[in-house]
Amino acid sequence: MSYVEIRKPRPHVTLLTLNRPDRLNALSFDTVVPLHDAIREAGDDNDTWAIVLTGAGRGFCSGLDLEDHGIPPNIAGLPMSRIATRAMAIFADLVPAMRAIPQPIIGAINGPSYGGGLCLAVACDIRIAAQSATFCGAGIKNGLTGTELGISWILPRAIGAAHAFELILTGRELDAREAERIGLVSRVVPDADLLECALDVADQICAHSPHGVAMTKRVLWSNLETGSLHAAMDLEARNQLLVRMTTNNLDEAIRARREGRKPSFSD
Repeated sequence: MSYVEIRKPRPHVTLLTLNRPDRLNALSFDTVVPLHDAIREAGDDNDTWAIVLTGAGRGFCSGLDLEDHGIPPNIAGLPMSRIATRAMAIFADLVPAMRAIPQPIIGAINGPSYGGGLCLAVACDIRIAAQSATFCGAGIKNGLTGTELGISWILPRAIGAAHAFELILTGRELDAREAERIGLVSRVVPDADLLECALDVADQICAHSPHGVAMTKRVLWSNLETGSLHAAMDLEARNQLLVRMTTNNLDEAIRARREGRKPSFSD
């Protein structure tokens, strides 16, 4: 049985579902390795223009499986020092993998999103929460640090340092409405509507040029690391010119508007 399901419920949309509901989709090597594979497969699929990530059952992801996180792959003959660093990298590399693929990832956050699950949520490009969603940086409550999988870099940029430091240092739980208020998620919807809402957002993205969307995602993430307004604008300008000069997208958009139809971008 695979702990990550892959299916295409709508044209150009891939749905990735963490499928370990009896453990609230907790992260073990049996979950993380196939999730890497699923992200890579969806990212390499030229017919996938947007991705939705969610969890089966009543939780998005409860973080590291504290009962049985399994054995990392390919460790035969390695000393414990190298096993430990390799194991941590398998978990941590999920976040840059999510950023690296061209398709936006929409997180459909249902139920608990704790520890590493919170990290997965904030690594999504867009986050939509069910009313049942809860969020918690659980590492600090387990005697570890509250910083893992890039959370110390992404979360302050997503919700501001004041909120991020409080959440990571206290380990307190947020409900969906507070998460919406502080900007951790963009909207909250009834549980029964969550997946359809996320798929509708994916459809909105798929109505645009996949090349334009991919370049936009790249610039949005890159400019979180840019040191000045002028540097950010330079990157924007180069990417805008690249898409303008190497595609007929703008001409098609103008024609479609004049003809009263939706544009069809060939990129």
